Order: sequence, then structure tokens, then C-alpha cells
Amino acid sequence: MAAMKKGTKLTDNPKDYMLRVRLDRETLEKLDTVCKESNISRSEVVRNGIEGQYQKTKK
Repeated sequence: MAAMKKGTKLTDNPKDYMLRVRLDRETLEKLDTVCKESNISRSEVVRNGIEGQYQKTKK
């Protein structure tokens, strides 16, 4: 078993995939406003948005 890097967080749900998107300034400002108001990261906002859209398709 390979040694884990120092500072590596142990999690039951590792985030192994990275997504890069292009945003216009207005959309980025909206994203950052949501992050600030909710006190969560950009990544978490995106994951929450994906989950919300996914749940809509399951109805």
C-alpha cells in the first residue's frame, strides 16, 4: 500500500475528478455571492447545483 501524502484528508467520498468551466463575469459574481452568503466553496455550490438538477430528473 502506498504511503499517503501528509495532510491528505480521509473521506468516504473522495473527489477524484476535476471539472473546468468557463463563466462570464456576471455568472462568476453570482457564484461568489452564493459562496459568501452560504459560507461554502465554489465546488460545493456546483455539486449542490448538480444534485438539485439530478433530483429534478428523477421525479
